[in-house]
Amino acid sequence: MKPQTVSLRLTVNGDPVEADVSPSMHLVDFLRERLDLTGSHLGCEHGVCGACSVMVDNTLVRGCLMLACQAEGKEVRTIEGISDSGDLQELQQAFLQHNALQCGFCTPGMLLTALDLVRHHPDASREEIRDYISGNYCRCTGYQAIVNAVESVLTARKKPAAGGAASAVSAMS
Repeated sequence: MKPQTVSLRLTVNGDPVEADVSPSMHLVDFLRERLDLTGSHLGCEHGVCGACSVMVDNTLVRGCLMLACQAEGKEVRTIEGISDSGDLQELQQAFLQHNALQCGFCTPGMLLTALDLVRHHPDASREEIRDYISGNYCRCTGYQAIVNAVESVLTARKKPAAGGAASAVSAMS
């Protein structure tokens, strides 16, 4: 008896993808095994650790809890695609400056979670940052450096650009 498959059409990191998949294949397994996008990691496989995080239609999801067939017609962005786009540059630099990465296993999921926070909660306090990233396990950093990195990006984004409004007012005088 031939195993059952379903046809899948989606966009991954801006590229159209078509494939036949098992109805029980998880999205993170599809990305890793079929598309060789291995930045999203398999950790707990229960949606608890955050290592498998990806963006689906601009919503942060756990790739181990979502079936590949549920991504039919959707746009999936992985750490590779988001990193290549430059959207993570600020956070990547901050993680590096604050030593917020060590072994790197949690880093892709942590960066995607931090990006989601920065985009949707630009006024987050340190406590809110801690709470937001609490669904991502990190065994190496102790989280303090990660909170510092995210906070530094939020703070930098609040500062007016050099030569901003004051320069514009002077130029109008």
